[in-house]
Amino acid sequence: MKVRTRTLIAAALVLGVAAGPAVARAAPAPGPVTPPVVAEPASPGVTAPPLYTTPPDAAALRKAISGVGPDSKDATAALVRVGGTSGRWAGSSGVADVRTGRKAVDGARFRAGSVTKTFTAAVVLQLAAEGKVDLDKPVQQYLPGLLPAGPKGFEPISVRQLLNYTSGIRPAEGPGDSFEAQYAHRFDVVDPHALIAEAVAKGPEFRPGEKQHYLNIDYTVLGVLIEKLTGTTYEQALSARILKPLGLHHTSVPSRRENRLPGPHHHGYQAVQKAGGVTSLVDVTEWNSSSNWAAGDLISTTADLEKFTEALFGGRVVPKAQLEEMFTVPAVSDFESGEGAVQTAGMKRFVLPDGTVVYGKTGSRYGYSTVIGGARDLSRTLVYSVNSTDAKGRDMNGVAYGIVAAAFAR
Repeated sequence: MKVRTRTLIAAALVLGVAAGPAVARAAPAPGPVTPPVVAEPASPGVTAPPLYTTPPDAAALRKAISGVGPDSKDATAALVRVGGTSGRWAGSSGVADVRTGRKAVDGARFRAGSVTKTFTAAVVLQLAAEGKVDLDKPVQQYLPGLLPAGPKGFEPISVRQLLNYTSGIRPAEGPGDSFEAQYAHRFDVVDPHALIAEAVAKGPEFRPGEKQHYLNIDYTVLGVLIEKLTGTTYEQALSARILKPLGLHHTSVPSRRENRLPGPHHHGYQAVQKAGGVTSLVDVTEWNSSSNWAAGDLISTTADLEKFTEALFGGRVVPKAQLEEMFTVPAVSDFESGEGAVQTAGMKRFVLPDGTVVYGKTGSRYGYSTVIGGARDLSRTLVYSVNSTDAKGRDMNGVAYGIVAAAFAR
């Protein structure tokens, strides 16, 4: 395999651009367990050189999003922002609505999916910095009765173990894994407390801290914890602590019964196979996201998410002592693959073949695929929203692959 091909494949894996249950993973270091990752401080008086020193490859980025539209097998629209100290680039392509052919809107809002978890983790870490929660103490101490003990019950689960998905709480059951099953229930209104009760009734999946299993349920519990600690709703806490201070005027959490996207937005579509092998696009724009709540129902824009990413990595959202949690991988194996863990508190860690470390978070809802992330030194950042026609499919989205490869090429 040629060096360039290897590099592009690795770059595409950096932010896990394959959406859905089988998210692409970067290969872990040799050995069964990836050790905790904490950035090594530079020697006194020595400033490490930036990871990226040249501007983004504009031609490669334009090529990556060319061909996006109603006739593309991968995506109907794409919005991309590449930033950092090495230079900036922004572009868009495709259509906002396949019926009218209306062009993509640079400031369009979209469903950011699990990128929500990064915001949720940031609020919890702020509360830890303020002394309102101790990451090492059991969540049962703050939310008594939520996780019952007993022979088949739960051992103490620390707040940190919720943040890094090592709690051992099983997932709640949904209407089914298929698109058809979920589409039929797309307007269901779900109470997060009911989800938690359903999940804990099944008992633990493994002992706390033993493995890592990336699931929404941990962040649903954290959403309830935020409400208990702040005395407000999750939505109010997120707005007061992150959205308003950063001026993220186009970012919001929908109300429990809200099905629509506010303001200018792109329609989302899912490709569905019909009889005779014909593929049609089903409009999935209107969808109730209450079942995702603090784990995945954020609505935002690429400009807002870029502003958030730069502020977060720069230590302006979470104090630097607590921010290390977002760049630290627990020393456990992944529950499903058995390989070394890759998730941190609210983000993921990946290493390119040349040793470059990149952190980020993916998010996917039907019709919408999102990424935020970049180099920790902020020499290169990437935010995109791709209106994938199979956002939760097992295969890597071709448009997202090209975007990531172009953005992180060195």
